[in-house]
Amino acid sequence: MLKILDIYIMRKFLGTFVYAISLIILIVVVFDLSEKIDNFIENRAPLYDIIFVYYANFIPYFINLFNPLFTFITVVFFTSRMAFNTEIIAILSSGVSFRRLLRPYLYSAIILSLLSVYLSNVVIPPANEKRLEFESQYVRKPETFRGRNIHMQIRPGVFIYLETFNERTLTGYRFTLERIEDGELNYKMLATQAQFNEDEGHWTISNYNIRELDGTNEKLSFGRQMDTILPFTPNDFIQNLKDMETMNYKELNEFIANERLKGSEAVSFYEVEKHRRLAFPFATLVLTFIGMALSSQKVRGGIGLHLGAGITLSFTFILFMQVTTTFATKGNLHPMLSVWIPNIVYGLLGLYLLKVAPK
Repeated sequence: MLKILDIYIMRKFLGTFVYAISLIILIVVVFDLSEKIDNFIENRAPLYDIIFVYYANFIPYFINLFNPLFTFITVVFFTSRMAFNTEIIAILSSGVSFRRLLRPYLYSAIILSLLSVYLSNVVIPPANEKRLEFESQYVRKPETFRGRNIHMQIRPGVFIYLETFNERTLTGYRFTLERIEDGELNYKMLATQAQFNEDEGHWTISNYNIRELDGTNEKLSFGRQMDTILPFTPNDFIQNLKDMETMNYKELNEFIANERLKGSEAVSFYEVEKHRRLAFPFATLVLTFIGMALSSQKVRGGIGLHLGAGITLSFTFILFMQVTTTFATKGNLHPMLSVWIPNIVYGLLGLYLLKVAPK
């Protein structure tokens, strides 16, 4: 059962966190509104949609984004105040061990970590879908696809190639479809263009020739135009990295498996997002213990010194995570390793600080 000490510290922890995150969200909303108000007026966005569609779905996203950072700042702020007021000295002098003092911090950090997991996988994906749809309608024009030399595996052993694709007319040029079985080509279609019909759900192939191979036998066919159903649509290669923000964990896993089958170059971006959804909540635990260890001692500089050191350390953590994820998306570093390296490094730092803090 929770003791009076646990309730006291948890109330300070969670209360300060709610106050701090509410304040920063209010500031972010004000700055975002001042930046986008011209777009709202120009595109005649309804007031109801601005408040209850855009900002109501905007707030959970930024709460989760700032969760580890403001957890750390919260811990540093209220713990340094307790140290400055000699509360921690009094607690330890009463016979409470330093390890026992960590317990309410652990409870509070677990609550915030579970909140982050819930937001990332349950609340934020559908909220992002509404937010991004609102932005595409009232804030910015949807991004246009400018793909060239599109290579993709649409099914095991079935490959397509498009030299260019026009998103407005849904037409691809210099189209090739190949089917390979047991390492041998047995079907190949070449066409000058392939146009997708959204209403009918089929492709119109123009100026095509088809080679069908069966051992030493070969069959050729030609034609000017043919309507056919092919196992892919333009959505399979018109990629928008923001779409991953609208998927829950299960949907993201299925999407990654499909993208890997197609040979997509953006798989690393999606894998980084998948692993980040678990690594980010864990960062809340790591930063909580680092913040507690740093600010539990009364120093001459007071709260200001603790806050300065804490904010500097938190930003180095964010910078470190950004650098490692860049190595994953642009280099050869494994996506899971890239998002967990900062947690591992700072976790070891936290264990060291917790070991020397009581001394």
